[in-house]
Amino acid sequence: MKTVNEVSKLTGVSIRTLQYYDKIGLLTPAMRTEAGYRLYDDTALERLQQILLFRELEFSLSDIKAVLEAPDFDRKKALTQQIELLTLKKQRLEAIIGLAREIRDKGEDIMDFNAFDTSKIEEYTSRAKAEWGDTKEYQEYTKKSTKRTKEDETNIAAGLMAVFADFGKLKDGSPDAPEAAEQVRLLQKYITENYYNCTDEMLMSLGQMYSANGEFKENIDKAGGIGTADFVTKAIGAYIGNK
Repeated sequence: MKTVNEVSKLTGVSIRTLQYYDKIGLLTPAMRTEAGYRLYDDTALERLQQILLFRELEFSLSDIKAVLEAPDFDRKKALTQQIELLTLKKQRLEAIIGLAREIRDKGEDIMDFNAFDTSKIEEYTSRAKAEWGDTKEYQEYTKKSTKRTKEDETNIAAGLMAVFADFGKLKDGSPDAPEAAEQVRLLQKYITENYYNCTDEMLMSLGQMYSANGEFKENIDKAGGIGTADFVTKAIGAYIGNK
């Protein structure tokens, strides 16, 4: 565990900013001491990394919060996009440095402004924002989440994990059993009520992500036991296929 002061020194993010992130529910400490001091664990630090990387994509704090808390957030995909953007920025800075050195060494005016061109970065940022922020589901989730308190978000996330925990009780049975189908129906209903309209197409897409390696699989298996994520994927497939 790290204190807010230690996190600030480690990351370069000011204490005031960390306190503000906590206030708006963007970055919640893992716990507080009896004296009320914030303590951050590795999970919180990983989330802070994502926040800072999305800031490089010029996302607003409210957009970042909505993206990170959406049930279909793909951390690996986000990192791939962030790496591409940072690479473009690096290339631009290297071009500017090269131009400055050329002007210094030649000692004459060089009318070259290509190094200052930001069109590629702007184009990529626009594509990233379109992918993360312009879907109907994303907009619906953003609209719902802005009206919620930090406690509301915590309770909703816990409720989703409870749904997966119930899947865990069924995972030794058949994924196309009636009780499994009913649990899938409850999952779809829960997502629609708390996140966005979960169509059958969206549900199938989520199901495929649930069993993929990564945070989805890890968290679902943590809630319902090893094998739960794979079972959920199969149950969703059976549910949609039998409609």
